[in-house]
Amino acid sequence: MYEGKIIKYFREKYQLTQEQLGKGICSDTHISKIERSQTEYAPDIIKLLSNRLGINMSEKIQKLDQLKSRISDWHNVIVMELKEEIDTIHCELKQEELVHISEYCYIYKLLYARYLLSKNKPEAANLFIKEIQKKEKQLTGYERNLLKHVLGIYYLSINDYHNAINTLKTIRNDIYNNPEFYYHLAIAYHSVRLPVLAYFYAQKSRQFFEEKKFFLRVIDAEIIMIVQAQDNVYNLDVINRFKSLIHSSELCGSLERKAKVTHNLAYEYYRLGDMEQARNYYKESMILKEKESSSYLLSLEGYIRSCYEGGLLSRPILLDLVTEGVTIANQKKLKLYIHLFKLLSYLIKSNEQRYYQYLQEKALPMFEKYGFIYLVRRSKRELFEYYRSTERYDIALDMADYFVKSNIK
Repeated sequence: MYEGKIIKYFREKYQLTQEQLGKGICSDTHISKIERSQTEYAPDIIKLLSNRLGINMSEKIQKLDQLKSRISDWHNVIVMELKEEIDTIHCELKQEELVHISEYCYIYKLLYARYLLSKNKPEAANLFIKEIQKKEKQLTGYERNLLKHVLGIYYLSINDYHNAINTLKTIRNDIYNNPEFYYHLAIAYHSVRLPVLAYFYAQKSRQFFEEKKFFLRVIDAEIIMIVQAQDNVYNLDVINRFKSLIHSSELCGSLERKAKVTHNLAYEYYRLGDMEQARNYYKESMILKEKESSSYLLSLEGYIRSCYEGGLLSRPILLDLVTEGVTIANQKKLKLYIHLFKLLSYLIKSNEQRYYQYLQEKALPMFEKYGFIYLVRRSKRELFEYYRSTERYDIALDMADYFVKSNIK
């Protein structure tokens, strides 16, 4: 089955014509048929052709047979989000030149696209996705559903939540048999403020993760579920569930998960007006994160905002922290955080007019363009209150119209 593909691969690699390869062994027509699996052939011919190409045919066939298992292993560790194992298998498969002629090449390319997405390289990932989309008619049912899953994750990475939903909800799990996609569907529904559906799909994904004993992913799903249960009153159950997840993250030895949960707990305290506790947990989350990462900047922004609103740090110290954030954001070219820290700067300096002007003219359009729904809501609410207090009711009504159309209180 594989001999013809292997011969063709190495013949083309060494830039030999069929006539050159077959000289003294067999005709170029016979080689053409061997490469296309359209004829029977004697083992001696394969041996002679292999010797001329300088390859061990048995060894190459064995490697191709092992690819299925190794690609499956890669998919499993990707789902489990075991980063070291993901990188190890990626390097191993990257060195395997025959992967592109195997019957698993489409699965490999789709998983590689997902790997690129995990490395925050959506543009590179999209090139592979588009390549596979052109060959969609050739895909098996499993491969088509894997394509939808990876495409949905791509849409999430570029904050295109509606396309993510429309893509992910068409996956046939009876064919795909990977309910992990429910988690990404939950993320998408959460991002468009549909908490019931977000909770429903997060719960389905958690059930899958629990059955598979993917404990880190159980934590991920649980975070989404807890967030949907938040309301505007102090909820000890929500607080305790976050603290329990912090403990679970510690037991799993995952500082990354602990940092994520701690940040969410900080935001819960901030949302409830407990700025001192919010500050403490934002600070703890920052300590657990790589200092120049976007997730660090997210916690730093929360830390500064909670300290400012709670009167917990002096203005000079707050401005120093803002400068730190702006510096990192500029170095990493992170437009979102450049806007957020500039806004904090105007806020701390009590430059109200400049703050709201920048919010409306610079920051809000960017939030809307890239689908940062929470920031859009927060910004429009702030602008509504500002324009109402300054008796600019026409603009205030424009802001209020957003909440009416979105059915948001």
